[in-house]
Amino acid sequence: MVEITRTGAAGRGDGQVSQVKIVVPDDHSMVSLLGSRDELLHVIERAFHSDIHVRGNEITVTGPEDEGELVSRLFSELLALLASGAQLTPDAVERSLAMLRSETAESPAEVLTLDILSGRGRTIRPKTLNQKRYVDAIDKHTIVFGIGPAGTGKTYLAMAKAVRALQDKQVNRIILTRPAVEAGERLGFLPGTLYEKIDPYLRPLYDALHDMVDPDSIPRLVSAGTIEVAPLAYMRGRTLNDSFIILDEAQNTSPEQMKMFLTRLGFGSKVVVTGDVTQVDLPSGQRSGLEVVQEILEGIDDIHFCRLTAGDVVRHKLVTRIVEAYDRFDRQAPAEVKQARGGPRKRR
Repeated sequence: MVEITRTGAAGRGDGQVSQVKIVVPDDHSMVSLLGSRDELLHVIERAFHSDIHVRGNEITVTGPEDEGELVSRLFSELLALLASGAQLTPDAVERSLAMLRSETAESPAEVLTLDILSGRGRTIRPKTLNQKRYVDAIDKHTIVFGIGPAGTGKTYLAMAKAVRALQDKQVNRIILTRPAVEAGERLGFLPGTLYEKIDPYLRPLYDALHDMVDPDSIPRLVSAGTIEVAPLAYMRGRTLNDSFIILDEAQNTSPEQMKMFLTRLGFGSKVVVTGDVTQVDLPSGQRSGLEVVQEILEGIDDIHFCRLTAGDVVRHKLVTRIVEAYDRFDRQAPAEVKQARGGPRKRR
C-alpha cells in the first residue's frame, strides 16, 4: 500500500498550495516505477503544474490541492500495475492518467491488467477503457459490432478472444472472413489464380493470427478446418455452429451481404463484426451494410454495438492525430469540398 501524507494548504499568489508526500513501499523498485533515467517521472511532470520531487522512496508533490490528490492516485495505480506483473511504459502512464481524469467507473489497473491471451512470450491486454468494454461485450453477447477508426484494436482483440475461446474449448473452430472489395485497384489485374488474387485481402487476418498462434501449427489447423480464413462470398448457404466468427472490414459489405452473413449464425457460436464506416470502398451511391445494420439491429437483446474513437488508437501517436484531423475536416469542410474528395466515407 502507498502511504500518503498531506501537510495542508497554504496561500500563494495564484491560489491554495498543498503538499502531498507519497511513500512507496520498500518492496517496489523505484526504477520500475519512475523509469530508466526517470523517463516515466518526466512524463508525469509534464502532465502537471505541481513540483514533483523524489528522494529515496519518497515522492513529494507541491502544488494545487486537486493535483496532489490526482498524482497520488496515479502512483497508486502505477504500483498496482507493477504488482500485477505489467511493465510500465510512457503510453501506459498517459493512458492511466487519462482514465483517472475522466473519472471512469473502472480503474486504470482494472483495464490494463485484463489478460485476454498469453502466448509466444507476450500477453495481449486492452489498452483503453473502450477496448476493455469491447472485450467484456464479446464475453456477454452473442453478436458484437466493433466500430471505429483504424488502429483501435477492433480486429486484433477479437482475434485474441477467438483464439482464447478455441484454447478453452468454448468453440470448435475459428472462421475469419472479409469482403474482397477493391480499394482503388482492380482485382482482375492481379496475377495468379483466384486464391492468389484474394490472398492480399485476407493477409491482415493471417498476420494477426501469426502473432497469437505458433506459425508452424497454422497450416495444420487450416488443413483440419479448425481455422478457416475465407472471403465473405464463401459464407453463403452455410450454417456455422460451435464457431467463433469474425467479419473484418465490414464497412465494405452491402446491406444484403451483411444480412446474409448474420443469418449464418448457428448454435453455440459467437460473431464479432468489425469495421470503420469512414473508410468505405463500395461504389459511389451504395450504402454500407455496416451503416444500415446499426439502424436495423440497435437495441435488440444479445446484440451489442461498441464504438471506439480516436482516443482508442494504439498505433503510433501520429495515427491518432491523423484520425482526429480527418474528423475535424469532415465536420468543418464545406459540402462542395467533401464532394470533390469523394465524400467523407471515401478516405483511405
